[in-house]
Amino acid sequence: MPGKRVQLDEETWQQIDLLGRDQMKDFQELADEAFRDLLRKHGRPVDLKDALRRSAGVSATIRGANECQTASL
Repeated sequence: MPGKRVQLDEETWQQIDLLGRDQMKDFQELADEAFRDLLRKHGRPVDLKDALRRSAGVSATIRGANECQTASL
């Protein structure tokens, strides 16, 4: 996993630290959540599964085995 250094002002750090304590999450978990939300906000895929689903098009859905059998009848 690539590492990056982030600089925050003291007030922002205090609020992030408090949020992490309240939710029992460390900084990495909060950062992961924030970046996932940012990617979704701008319509970017979050992970490989999301990227593949988007490349297949909006009409591509995951169907269970029962639905496939019913659809073919």
